[in-house]
Amino acid sequence: NSIWVSTDHDEIEKVAKQFGAQVHRRSPEVSQDSSTSLEAIREFLNHHHEVDIVGNIQATSPCLHPSDLIKVADLIQKEGFDSVFSVVRRHQFRWSEVKKGENKTTEPQNLNPAKRYRRQDWPGELYENGSFYFAKRHLIEKGYLQGGKMAYYEMRAEHSVDIDIDIDWPIAEQRVLSFGYFGKEPLKEVKLLACSIDGCLTNGRIYVTEDQKEMVSYDYRDIVGIDLLKKRGIQVRLVSERDCSKTLSAMQLGCVAKVSATNKLQVLEDWQKDMGLSWKEVAYLGNEESDVECLKKAGMSGVPADACAVAQKAAGYMCKSNGGCGAVREFAEHIFLLLEKVNSARKQ
Repeated sequence: NSIWVSTDHDEIEKVAKQFGAQVHRRSPEVSQDSSTSLEAIREFLNHHHEVDIVGNIQATSPCLHPSDLIKVADLIQKEGFDSVFSVVRRHQFRWSEVKKGENKTTEPQNLNPAKRYRRQDWPGELYENGSFYFAKRHLIEKGYLQGGKMAYYEMRAEHSVDIDIDIDWPIAEQRVLSFGYFGKEPLKEVKLLACSIDGCLTNGRIYVTEDQKEMVSYDYRDIVGIDLLKKRGIQVRLVSERDCSKTLSAMQLGCVAKVSATNKLQVLEDWQKDMGLSWKEVAYLGNEESDVECLKKAGMSGVPADACAVAQKAAGYMCKSNGGCGAVREFAEHIFLLLEKVNSARKQ
């Protein structure tokens, strides 16, 4: 009936409202590092007596689809369950832990080694995946998110992504592109990659010789990335705030370029209109404050690892590579993942 974002952060509140959510401002008491989701939910219910059922969606599970939530709501509203939580089926053999110094041997927990079967022939076990917890008010007021007449909802393995530690991020990024929910509007192929030259294609450094000639360096991997994009039918265009015509001529990239650009967004809008593209068909790689509006407009946006803070906040993807050190190639691979998603959706 209503969608709320619980936060104590001004920027998160602003973004939540932009996407049509209502905002509950958390108190300092439930905004600590040690605060639990249950504490925040109970505080929310104290201010919203009209709410009978809460679906707590975990922000660390980015592959959740609306269709799953609709089915779970039906389990509570139509089938009378008091709480429903998400699980995923795992095919992992468990063994007892033996702590250092203990004179014990490990024991199997869920298999018989003498009759070991293939994992693909085994139905597996159900594990909580942390994606969501639905519960009725009376349970939450007692301090439970799970209780009463309980049911689990089994999610597909490819949708069960939980970001817990740093190494989970790259896995989540690829899973979202392959299996994530992108809204009701059909996915579009990227037709144009616009790239800021200084700080993306190059490392932003300018070397000046004694006879006052400028030199810049670039990474050959990025040139390969541009060639691969072209072979996939994606146009690559370059933009710079300074006049680097001689540098571009020397690099022989064969790309349309706009130099001495005082307004990058205007350049991008002109290209988008000239090519007859929707914004979902445009990708942009930038690194500076002057790129922020372009990053916000483009359907797919990225920044090198060493981009400025405001550019990082505006981008949808942050490369592991620095500008001029393979970031263009890396972002190209990111685009190719999206194209695989589009092709897969078409086949389905």
